[in-house]
Amino acid sequence: MTGPSDRSTGAEFVTRRAVAAVDRDVRTRVIATLTKRFGDLDRAEDALQDALAQALVTWPRTGVPESPEAWLTTTAKRRVLDALRRENVLAGKLAQLQTDSDRAPIPADFGDPADTVPMPLPDERLGMFFAYTHPVLRVDDRIALMLRFVAGLTTPEVAHALLIPVPTAQQRLVRAKNRIRTLGVPFHPPRPDDLPERLGGVLRVVYLTYSEGYARSTGSEHIRDDITVEAISLARTLHGLLPRAETSGLLALLLLTESRRPARVEPSGRPIPLSDQDRTRWDARLIEEGTMLAESAAAERGAGAYTVQAAIAAVHAEAATSDATDWAQIAVLYRMLETHDPGPVVRVGRAVAVGRAFGPTRGLAMLDRLASNPALDRYRPFHVARALTLEELDDHDGAADAYRRALDLPGNEAEDDYLASALAGLVQTDHPGDNSL
Repeated sequence: MTGPSDRSTGAEFVTRRAVAAVDRDVRTRVIATLTKRFGDLDRAEDALQDALAQALVTWPRTGVPESPEAWLTTTAKRRVLDALRRENVLAGKLAQLQTDSDRAPIPADFGDPADTVPMPLPDERLGMFFAYTHPVLRVDDRIALMLRFVAGLTTPEVAHALLIPVPTAQQRLVRAKNRIRTLGVPFHPPRPDDLPERLGGVLRVVYLTYSEGYARSTGSEHIRDDITVEAISLARTLHGLLPRAETSGLLALLLLTESRRPARVEPSGRPIPLSDQDRTRWDARLIEEGTMLAESAAAERGAGAYTVQAAIAAVHAEAATSDATDWAQIAVLYRMLETHDPGPVVRVGRAVAVGRAFGPTRGLAMLDRLASNPALDRYRPFHVARALTLEELDDHDGAADAYRRALDLPGNEAEDDYLASALAGLVQTDHPGDNSL
């Protein structure tokens, strides 16, 4: 026989599971709704956390609502209004925001009708991306803001994506939020005529979001398919909304990269290097679509960094085996890419391509010239590239040091396992009787 305490425990379990299921998309939409309404990101974040805490108390008694998102949005709005009342500014805020309707009873399972007005963009998330690209914000601050509050990345993930220290990412976010609050930046999609000038920032955030899902900077898994799928969906929508070279190039790049997904990890979850992947498992349909888009983008005016990266991905895709890869062509494409994006990550890619095409000595020389860059010192793939190149040159001690440095840096646990295994293999090769590591 089930007693009251058993029922209570069961309800609490169901509630905890429901709250845990409130994913990054829901959290992002709630924060966006509150920010658009009240113009304050800090309040929006705090109110959402309060609403989630309240759900843990209320839902065991009332049951999980049919629409948790609507319940959280309504509860969070009321939290903000309560805070405004306590600060004795409610009357002015209510006059400005016209939120008298918020004080009326709202069914727990339904959101505010004022928030259901269709957006002028075909994707709600995309509308938020464009809204956060307001020109009064510094470009770097906009990117950080979109990654954190629209893409839903954590602050350490934002720092990793931008190759900056976590405190720098925090400073950018605080600076952006203060500017938004001080200037009263509106959170709504721009006019259609303003979309093209804001496109570059949105493309970059979609690209960086996909990159985080493609190779996680934290966590136990190497890949987050939900993030990569969402980024591709946004890229498709952008391509349909603003068909031009770079939207085609970005979509092509993501599709060609995603085509390798079935061959990228072992059953254990450990990543498989590109050179060791079973290319018969690559998705031929995505390769065909991505290659057509890449060729189309290359023929258009305005082709830039994403189009060149798509061309590089297409060269990889057309090689039946790793040994058949045209690394000389890839090296040329990286040189072209560097004219559009002279950043350190591109230079690492070019060094790797040159090493593959013309020998590891030349590749290592290029990598060593980049070693003084502080951003690259925090960039795990740079040290992995050095380790692999040093291995080719039979410098096992140098390769081991590079692997150790890579392992010192943040990364997902599956990648850690791969790197630790590579390091152990080097140590055993040099010291067969030494099993101390």
